[in-house]
Amino acid sequence: MQATATDIDGVIVFEPKVFGDARGFFLESFRQQAFDAALGRHVEFVQDNQSRSPRGVLRGLHWQEAPHAQGKLVRVTRGSVFDVAVDIRRGSPTFGRWFGIELSEANHRQLWIAPGLAHGFLVTSESADFLYKTTAYYAPEAERALRWDDPDLKIAWPDVGAAPTVSAKDAAAGAFASL
Repeated sequence: MQATATDIDGVIVFEPKVFGDARGFFLESFRQQAFDAALGRHVEFVQDNQSRSPRGVLRGLHWQEAPHAQGKLVRVTRGSVFDVAVDIRRGSPTFGRWFGIELSEANHRQLWIAPGLAHGFLVTSESADFLYKTTAYYAPEAERALRWDDPDLKIAWPDVGAAPTVSAKDAAAGAFASL
């Protein structure tokens, strides 16, 4: 598995080796040793989650506050999404910057989003199955959200032909300036 650091500390793109032939393909989606080596430390996952959403659904931008902060390893097994991580760590040299990448069933990429970063995605295919491993359990009292369309962040979400569909909670999310 190839690991590529991004310009935001704590955001890493993982690309597995895919072995394919007329029967289909095989890939190793996770190997603890390789993952820990890429991060330079051991990370333990405690929860796996999956969502299925139609085109145009935007989930995020979410994170959990300490002591329930979650690291996430995310991937798509069906369809495609535009996945985004935002640095919301005060004092970080990349505070307020975002990184976006297409994750899809075709490219098999995965994205590591370290604790302390906000995360969201927009479904760009007819539908998408999105999987993520987390380093902390879901804790509703620690959950926070930023507006996906915050003008200070200037995230370049792709055009999916209509305004994104967001939850009421995400529509009411706070502004980046309030962090």
